[in-house]
Amino acid sequence: MNSIFVEKIPYSRSSLALVALLCQPLAAAEEFLDDTKVDLAIKNFYQNRNFLGSPGSQAQAEEWVQFFTLNARSGYSSGPLGFGLDIIGQFGIKLNGTPSSSGTQLLPPGSPHDVSRIDPIAKAKFSKTVLKIGDAVMDLPILRSDPGRAKLQTYRGITLNSQEVENLTFYGGQIRGTSLRNSIDMDSDLSYGGAISNRFDYAGGEYHFNNRRTMIGLWSAHLRDIYQQQFINLTHTQPVGDWVLGSNMGVFFGKEDGDALAGELDNKTFTGLFSARYKVHTFYVGLQKVDGNSSWMRVGASDGTSGGGSLANDNLNSSFDREDERSWQLRYDLDFIQMGMPGLTVTNRYIHGSNVKIRSIGVDNGTESERELIISYVVQAGPLKNLSVVWKNSSARRSWHNNSTSDFDDNRLYISYPLSLR
Repeated sequence: MNSIFVEKIPYSRSSLALVALLCQPLAAAEEFLDDTKVDLAIKNFYQNRNFLGSPGSQAQAEEWVQFFTLNARSGYSSGPLGFGLDIIGQFGIKLNGTPSSSGTQLLPPGSPHDVSRIDPIAKAKFSKTVLKIGDAVMDLPILRSDPGRAKLQTYRGITLNSQEVENLTFYGGQIRGTSLRNSIDMDSDLSYGGAISNRFDYAGGEYHFNNRRTMIGLWSAHLRDIYQQQFINLTHTQPVGDWVLGSNMGVFFGKEDGDALAGELDNKTFTGLFSARYKVHTFYVGLQKVDGNSSWMRVGASDGTSGGGSLANDNLNSSFDREDERSWQLRYDLDFIQMGMPGLTVTNRYIHGSNVKIRSIGVDNGTESERELIISYVVQAGPLKNLSVVWKNSSARRSWHNNSTSDFDDNRLYISYPLSLR
């Protein structure tokens, strides 16, 4: 009965082709979804900063927040030119903090009870080249999102990443705004030296060779009508017996751009971080020198955005990048894996800077120093695997005291748990 019924259904090659055509979007959608990755980071962040300023000024900044960061990254549609969509969703809840104890920059000014933001980014891929339009976290030597708080700093613009040539990666893009670590808004103001621009252009390339132990990077950046900057970077790792030696050296060249809204600029910043690792011990020496009539050039903000690692002596509270500043660093890392405590690491660091010049407050030969202790533990197995607990203790001392917050002791406690939802 069924076979007779089937035989009576009219069909043709054109109708079969139509069915196949209608199924193609479904197959593409399935492929699109199969490659989608969704992660949720649950971050509990407490910070207390005690100011050692004059009596009567703010004694401390203290806030405690719970943040949820959703990172969804789709696959690409089928075909030579694939399309996709990424989304970063952030939601934060204030657990403790008052207007009188604000200033940690964990929350926007005014200490709202909760904050939220969604950053979408559309993307297209052809071969090994990816174009993105929208909001993204940046991690480039000439432009980095601030990593120092619970909320991620994002930049809005167009970015290009291409790896068509083996061992060579090309980067290019234009940035039109940023959402700071303590803001839920996307601000078009991009600043340096008290001047404001609304456009940052960049291009660069990194070439790896010597079994990828050596990398040469060349970069160019323009903060329109404020500064232009070039960066040459060399990194290398070299095994020597039981040791592994490493180096990350670079030099930034900068000057004014276009209408020179921040005045005539001249900057050369030399930076080098050298390491020696022996089993569970790693020793670092950082050397840095700023020359010219201005500080190191970066897209900054009034909240003191951290360099995030572009300079050797960048740390929790400063980059030691002021005009004419010379600085050095000693650091020691210890991994406790051979002592029966895998996942536990300790970092000790001391940085000292001298010859600091700050024209706006009349500092001509200032000094500053910072000390850090970082203890981190990551759960290795069980239901809480990958849960991390990090305590960061630091202190900052400066010879100039233009305000009550120049010297301080700082404690930060992070508890983070990553979940893979897809």
